[in-house]
Amino acid sequence: MTLTVSPFLRKALLADAFVSGAAAALMIGGAGLLGPLLQLPAGLLFWAGVALVPFVALVFATARRDSAPRLLVFDIALINVVWVMASFAIMLAGMVTPNLLGVLFITAQALTVALFAALQFAALRTAPVAA
Repeated sequence: MTLTVSPFLRKALLADAFVSGAAAALMIGGAGLLGPLLQLPAGLLFWAGVALVPFVALVFATARRDSAPRLLVFDIALINVVWVMASFAIMLAGMVTPNLLGVLFITAQALTVALFAALQFAALRTAPVAA
């Protein structure tokens, strides 16, 4: 099923693309500075930023369309949910041991991504079917 990209959905997707793009740039460009500051592996920050690049391109391209497959928008929101779960899982599993600033960084970005997922799921419920 194809949905019309409503103004609400477009704004939710664009906000996600811009914030995720800024996070990607920060993590790619600043991994060497952020790593020691947050007590997180610089490689993790760098590659997490790199992994965001194609996601940002997909979300931005979807936001610019007049219509999009419902499954694509659902997948974007679901990827956000997985990102949130993975963000908390790496801390809970002891895969990383960030300092307080690192915990706050991971938590803040995860909660921001969770908000985008919630907005995207809400927009999915109200988006009209494309003609």
